Amino acid sequence: MDNTNPLSFESALDKFLSYLKDQKRSSATSIAYKGDIVQLQGHLKDHKITQTTTVRHEHLTGFIDHLNTNNFTAKSVSRKINSLKTFFKFLHNQNLLLDNPAALLTHPKYDILPPRILTPIEIKNLRDAVRLDIRISAIVEVLLQTGVKISELANLRLDDIKKAEIHVRPIENNPSRDIPLPRPAATAIQNYLSLRPQVKDDHIFVTKTGHPLLIRNIRTSIDRYFRKAGVKNSKVNDLRHTFIAHQLKGGVETAHLQKHVGHKRLTSTQKYLDYITVDVTETHTRILEV
Repeated sequence: MDNTNPLSFESALDKFLSYLKDQKRSSATSIAYKGDIVQLQGHLKDHKITQTTTVRHEHLTGFIDHLNTNNFTAKSVSRKINSLKTFFKFLHNQNLLLDNPAALLTHPKYDILPPRILTPIEIKNLRDAVRLDIRISAIVEVLLQTGVKISELANLRLDDIKKAEIHVRPIENNPSRDIPLPRPAATAIQNYLSLRPQVKDDHIFVTKTGHPLLIRNIRTSIDRYFRKAGVKNSKVNDLRHTFIAHQLKGGVETAHLQKHVGHKRLTSTQKYLDYITVDVTETHTRILEV
């Protein structure tokens, strides 16, 4: 097909999303790509461009200029450029476009911020803030003591909790794993389970009406307690950062920790070493309480 055969954004996006699914890309990745392409589509529609086959390099640079003038961060712009490059490269490789208008796009430079690692005082203040909210207190302890992702925590079921171990279920292309459940997290879970509503749903963390507690609800709740605790500039994922940093400081082997937290690449775990001081001279595989 050449550029005289129109291909609408809707049709192109459907093909692209099917390709991402075939490639076993995560739903979060697909949603992010879709959002970026739909944003481009809306921008170009305002300029009377409705077909991917009529998009030119200057149209894409105009879109990027639009993002910059509307105060998108350099990191956000870079991510959207990556979406454009992936989208138009796919269309070009599938012979749906004669040329790839995104091939020469360049990423803006930006500083990569270090991971936000909570201090011992901040951890204490957060625990004090959530002390009377037994459900959120248990969630905070599980995140701090195991380093699981928020999506993994939201997916936990009653059968996944053992006396001193937790089973992390597979999510999309991330395999399952069994990891230690330190005593503070186990105790917090048991305290919550004693008050948990008796409902049919087997998710550990549920609402008062018996529905699974959604990721966005967990984020909102913990953000509120961060503010109450006076812990500034923090997000839920910083509890995972804090767990990883704490383990490395205490001498846990990076390869062992990589498997524990589910990092696909060892470098994802090793990068934390750039921001901490290791407190011991010998390494081990024992997960430490935070």
